[in-house]
Amino acid sequence: QVQLVESGGGLVQAGGSLRLSCAASGRTLSTFAVGWFRQAPGEEREFVSVISWNGGTTFYAVSVKGRFTISRDNAKNTVYLQMNSLKPEDTAVYSCAAGRYTTTAGDYDYWGQGTQVTVSS
Repeated sequence: QVQLVESGGGLVQAGGSLRLSCAASGRTLSTFAVGWFRQAPGEEREFVSVISWNGGTTFYAVSVKGRFTISRDNAKNTVYLQMNSLKPEDTAVYSCAAGRYTTTAGDYDYWGQGTQVTVSS
């Protein structure tokens, strides 16, 4: 089993930055790809980004490409999502998930509880 805990969310003005962390316990995260997803009120869960088990491959949703950067530190059992140039439409609960390298939420095995990101205009 892998337990995932997100942190780093908060309230930020448009144009600002936040760095989210996804910390794992219970089992090493280094054998899993890790994805970030987000869900705004009344909306479906949306893929944001994914990173391969060794950090060698990454993929981003079009809506965040060039603004967000995913990275990982397997020694710390943690994956990060650096979010720059934030927009009000980035407001959502952000969750990380561990599993296969995929953009499909249903293909992930483990999920965190999520962290709220609110971007004011």
